[in-house]
Amino acid sequence: MEGARRLRAAYETVRTEIARVIVGQDEVVEQLLVCIFARGHALLVGVPGLAKTLLVSTLSRTLSLSFNRIQFTPDLMPADITGTEVIQEDRASGSRELKFLRGPVFANVVLADEINRTPPKTQAALLEAMQEHQVTAGGRKHVLPEPFFVLATQNPIEQEGTYPLPEAQLDRFMFLIRVEYPSAEEEMEIVRRHTGAPPADLKVALEGREILELQRIVARVPVPDSVLEYVLSLTRRSRIRTPEAPDFVRDWVSWGAGPRASQYIVMAARARALLRGRTHVATEDVKAVAHPVLRHRILTNFSAEAEGVTSDVIVSRLLETVPAHPTPTLSDGRLPQVLGPEGPQPRLQA
Repeated sequence: MEGARRLRAAYETVRTEIARVIVGQDEVVEQLLVCIFARGHALLVGVPGLAKTLLVSTLSRTLSLSFNRIQFTPDLMPADITGTEVIQEDRASGSRELKFLRGPVFANVVLADEINRTPPKTQAALLEAMQEHQVTAGGRKHVLPEPFFVLATQNPIEQEGTYPLPEAQLDRFMFLIRVEYPSAEEEMEIVRRHTGAPPADLKVALEGREILELQRIVARVPVPDSVLEYVLSLTRRSRIRTPEAPDFVRDWVSWGAGPRASQYIVMAARARALLRGRTHVATEDVKAVAHPVLRHRILTNFSAEAEGVTSDVIVSRLLETVPAHPTPTLSDGRLPQVLGPEGPQPRLQA
């Protein structure tokens, strides 16, 4: 399939170009690209100094997308993000009219830097943009440019003077990506590169219209019923009130993942399969995206906190206990045709 080959080639180009600027973080880069091709938003969590902002800006350059950075502060107002209406006077006629001045949210890639440093009222200004890809101001709807992604960062260690994201907004992020410290070898390379000038130009892997086309290809990749059953088993067993929930979930979880988690796992698994050069979704794709999708949707209780059990530990236990079914094959061992000229359209919950 030409689209799958194009996606795979673009993925390799993006990784190569980002590696010219960013040392390591291969898994983070892959998860960001999976999120983008699955039409999702991502929240990057890591301590300062791990190049989260540089990574996002570099990614936007390799994808030839418009990029705006919003530095979230306690005094930031919703209109500072979405835009505002001002009175503009026509010098020739002397008439006045309201004109909407677009805010920084009007870009293909929006970096919400330290999103937890602003009050909930301003955080909520992104909700409509993230879900509906539009902004409402003065009773009028303003459509955002496509493709559109919100990539937010959050500092996990400094909580004084911050406003934790409410669960409703956390649920709008497809992935919560943890950015970890580099290895000793990677950190040595970072220090070595510090004195050198960064590359002035990066090779563009994809244009905006190509990304939209590849998103449509990703959405057409069907998923075998066995894989869908595996996804539902993961999410349903994370809920304490379902009969299939294991004992460790009942002991450590206060709220489990909702239906949106199942949708996001399937969408992300489709994108990962194509990035890996396959036109079918397997359980290994589900396992690869389970942690970034579920870790912010499973809320632990006091018992878990007292024992040092995190949501990542619970997701790992679920992956160990939920049986995976093999991907069905034809009698000669080949995979069935999963993507025809038209391809089935996904049926997602609104």
